[in-house]
Amino acid sequence: MIEIKECSKRFGKIQAVNKVTLDICEREVFGLVGSNGAGKSTLLRMAAGIIRPDSGEILIDDSPVYENEEIKKNFFYISDNCYFPSNYTAKDLVEFYKGYYPGFQIQRYKKMMEHFHLDENRKIHTFSKGMKKQLLVILGVSAGTKYLFCDETFDGLDPVMRQAIKSLFASEIMSREFTPVIASHNLRELEEICDHVGLLHKGGVLLSRDLEDMKFHIHKIQCVFTDKKKEQELEKELEILKIQRQGSLMLIVARGTKTEILQRIQAKNPLFCEVIPLTLEEIFISETEVAGYEIKNIFE
Repeated sequence: MIEIKECSKRFGKIQAVNKVTLDICEREVFGLVGSNGAGKSTLLRMAAGIIRPDSGEILIDDSPVYENEEIKKNFFYISDNCYFPSNYTAKDLVEFYKGYYPGFQIQRYKKMMEHFHLDENRKIHTFSKGMKKQLLVILGVSAGTKYLFCDETFDGLDPVMRQAIKSLFASEIMSREFTPVIASHNLRELEEICDHVGLLHKGGVLLSRDLEDMKFHIHKIQCVFTDKKKEQELEKELEILKIQRQGSLMLIVARGTKTEILQRIQAKNPLFCEVIPLTLEEIFISETEVAGYEIKNIFE
């Protein structure tokens, strides 16, 4: 388990991370989302022990991570800005990582390189951005670590490769102790894979929720009533996060189970009623608007 407790980090006048507290449980895909500059990369770098928090602490499996060489063998960090030594090939990188990660699985690495059609003898500086990201994911999975920190890992990948990596992560979680932590500014990118999502904004945590729990307890319904009085009654009976009207059509985003919400609506005898699937982005926008934040365009 990764425990981030009241962590803050400032760079000069910029408060990059401000009193962040998060728990990342084992064998779940944790999505760390937020706009550019929200503090995601700084938080990941602190979790990886690259920089020290100004205050607070980060524990991985109950041990502090900063300047702890033993605990660092339990995770692999993939930076947004990939750096590779000049003239290195993938094969050279494998030799480097084998010396640091005792559980590095060379056969697994070779099999994935074949699957992703990457040449281990080719100079990495000739790879495209997407190919470099693929290579790092392959190395990270092959290292056999318990945790994998990914900073904008899907950025630069085509849709086929994104799906392949998502499937790879799911397979790893099913077969061993494996916890990917994925930082991204794109909620749509994480919706299919994440079990838990934390939303950062201006260095702080707005929300940290289990994705299935969020989807189970918030719903979007469109309905039509002939009686305005029944609409007003419904607004008082439901825990409404957002309501819109398009002519006679009401669009309601409400908190509660689907059964509870539909029972209350059906009791008003609507002419029409339908549940519409909510995207992760819509859920976060609704939740954060209730909290008083105007961040409709935060992910655009």
